[in-house]
Amino acid sequence: MSRPPPPSMTATRPAPLHRLVLVTGPSGAGRSTAIAALEDAGHEPIDNMPLSLIPRLLDGPPHGRPLALGLDVRNRDFSVAAVIELIDRLAADPEVAAEVLYLDCRPDVLVKRFSETRRRHPLAPAETPAEGVEREIDLLLPLRARADVLIDTSDLTLHDLRAEVARWFGLPGPERLAVSVQSFSYKRGVPRGLDMVFDCRFLQNPYWSEALRGRDGNDPAVAGFIAEDPRFGPFFAQVAALVEFLLPAYVAEGKSHLAIGFGCTGGQHRSVMVAERLAARLAEAGWQVSKRHRELERRAEGPAVRKAG
Repeated sequence: MSRPPPPSMTATRPAPLHRLVLVTGPSGAGRSTAIAALEDAGHEPIDNMPLSLIPRLLDGPPHGRPLALGLDVRNRDFSVAAVIELIDRLAADPEVAAEVLYLDCRPDVLVKRFSETRRRHPLAPAETPAEGVEREIDLLLPLRARADVLIDTSDLTLHDLRAEVARWFGLPGPERLAVSVQSFSYKRGVPRGLDMVFDCRFLQNPYWSEALRGRDGNDPAVAGFIAEDPRFGPFFAQVAALVEFLLPAYVAEGKSHLAIGFGCTGGQHRSVMVAERLAARLAEAGWQVSKRHRELERRAEGPAVRKAG
């Protein structure tokens, strides 16, 4: 008895009925400006909507255009756990295509912005803005880790921020694919939300070189040391070829965001170097690419947060 033929490799999933962007980040980072830019790009903006009402908003017929939902600590029923639960619920719904836009900013810049506008911080109405900034940054760290698109507004003008939002969200539907290339340490666990993960721990480790231990994968000496491993060339060539083969297929499927992760033991050397190489190659080929190095960000954030406090 013959088996039925396998399903066609070219079959595509039905397009999602609802598309939305969840816009969040610390107070003063530019959320209102980003939502206005999304509105200009064709999104319907809704700011500070109670979290409990968002699923009901998506129960009805499809909207004529994607939604831009602003979420921050001023929402009536806001909590980080509730937002993460909402993100997971939306990700599991095949009729919904949701992305998280996180607007980040250095603590010292946030304090300066509050001081210049003489506004009270929502988490420190009777204290200094610095105390509220530190409190909110710590509170939102789990949401920052779940971001599909992260924009640091520290050195951006309002015009620059609007242009950056338009760059990420200005093209509708399957014509846009944002690629995020990330590095991480397996000791701290694999970041959530990655679509593809590659293990770099088999490559020779700069950590065991005293001259290279204190540097990271962005350093030319560290990158050269890793590239000297005879296994690096074939590994990178095959990974890059696989990714370049898959990206057009994901575009055809209507996917709007793809997250690729590279992990190593400490997340400082090998994974950073490989992520940088792949991001540069994809950007040169014309893909829209962002980079994140989780462990390098953690290392840099600690002193900044303490300084703001």
